[in-house]
Amino acid sequence: MQLPDFRNEPFTDFSRPDNREAFQQALQKIQNEVLGRTWPCWIGGEEVRGDTTFDGHDPGELTRLIGKYQKLTEADATVAVEKAHAAFRDWSQTDAEYRVGIFMRAAQTLRERKHEFSAMLCYEVGKTWAEADGDTAEAIDFLEYYALQMLKMSQPQPVTPVAGERNQMVYIPLGVGAIIPPWNFPLAIMAGMTAAALLAGNTVVLKPASQSPGVAAMWVDLMYECGLPKQVLNFITGPGSSVGAAMVQHKLTRFISFTGSKDVGLWIFDKASKVQPGQIWMKRLVAEMGGKDSILVDAECDLEAAADAVVASAFGYQGQKCSACSRAIVHAGVYDRFVAMIPPRVERIQVGHPSEQGKGFGPMIDGAAKRKTMEYIEAGKKEGRLLIGGGEGSTSGYYVMPTVFADVAPDARISQEEIFGPVLAIIKANDFAHGLEIANNTEYGLTGSVFTHNPAHKEMAVRHFHVGNFYINRKCTGALVGAHPFGGFNMSGTDSKAGGPDYLLQFLQAKTISEKIG
Repeated sequence: MQLPDFRNEPFTDFSRPDNREAFQQALQKIQNEVLGRTWPCWIGGEEVRGDTTFDGHDPGELTRLIGKYQKLTEADATVAVEKAHAAFRDWSQTDAEYRVGIFMRAAQTLRERKHEFSAMLCYEVGKTWAEADGDTAEAIDFLEYYALQMLKMSQPQPVTPVAGERNQMVYIPLGVGAIIPPWNFPLAIMAGMTAAALLAGNTVVLKPASQSPGVAAMWVDLMYECGLPKQVLNFITGPGSSVGAAMVQHKLTRFISFTGSKDVGLWIFDKASKVQPGQIWMKRLVAEMGGKDSILVDAECDLEAAADAVVASAFGYQGQKCSACSRAIVHAGVYDRFVAMIPPRVERIQVGHPSEQGKGFGPMIDGAAKRKTMEYIEAGKKEGRLLIGGGEGSTSGYYVMPTVFADVAPDARISQEEIFGPVLAIIKANDFAHGLEIANNTEYGLTGSVFTHNPAHKEMAVRHFHVGNFYINRKCTGALVGAHPFGGFNMSGTDSKAGGPDYLLQFLQAKTISEKIG
């Protein structure tokens, strides 16, 4: 199979009237034809409905019903794992080219319906036009990138020749995967995690986050439409504490792919390490668990560019990214100038419902997230100087205003704990080395950035800024598939490097075949 070189899906230019009109039409179509629908689950190729359902509502307009979803049980999850196991034998034996063809078709179909999926993201999880468009573009990228990678992985791998023997090493799939994606990139990360496992020849049970099952259900339908056998992609919805737990602990689950909070990730790590009666393997865990990310601003840098990057990284998608800049660590020599630059930039942020064109800042995902963020803001008022924000927004949804604290100590709560909301702490560093020390003082190690024109400081940061994704003179969010393989150190997870050349290896195992000849 000859496929083109990978290229990232371009973002939509919303300055063009035709693109704005197309997106408005997609928003209307989703509102008229999709919102309010009752979605089924799929187990073993059969449509499944639970005894009860749960509702999803628009976090930016709480009166708007997004959809009704099946509230399945532990017993349903158990059946789903068993059905996926039953389907594994046949799917694992399919040619990689056959699997690749399905996902390349799916990528093209998703490209053709890009605005519809993005519109759903505006309503279901509160993404602005640009954030939703980026999420959908990344989903397309994951499908194509992993498809191309699988073609390479499916070839015999190089081994050292031995006289009198014919030797080869091939990669084979693992088995059943429990796929547990997050709500903050409910299309891109969900599709990427699931596609990688399936392209590698595994079967999966996918349980989306309870805040974002609608866009996942749309994607599952698209995959079936593009020829993916229903038996290999089982789709279930329900509480993570019961349904997700049953998936993780089942003896037939071979691996777990998880993106979410540190606490849940560590719970999965603990449970997956326990060998269940009848289990004949150690489960593999691929986990991405968040961060406490910093941008370090040196005295020698473009201070305007640094301020722009900090605000963009801190408040894009309301700070609800594991890569978000929640700490600006600023050299004492430029600290006061930098601090003065931030409030005017934050004031320019347009707050409102994300379906409205031009709004750059929407709601928190749910009431729990809003309450948690407001608690951290109250802590911040004791730990720093409130520069701007600090209050709630419109009561029509879960709005919290973008908030900045200055003069925060490196060991303060808002300096150390992941808030996952629109709260930025500005910390003064005595010098560049001190700034690096502060940057490394949390339990996380996901993303980070440095703004400096000093070559020695760049080299020092490259060596000592301990994060999986490190950037120089640019923001710390916005990793692109293929260009910026994504994953972090320490409590940020297993450094899975999603969108990188070795990501698929986590869903494969190597088999060596040696034959004596002559």
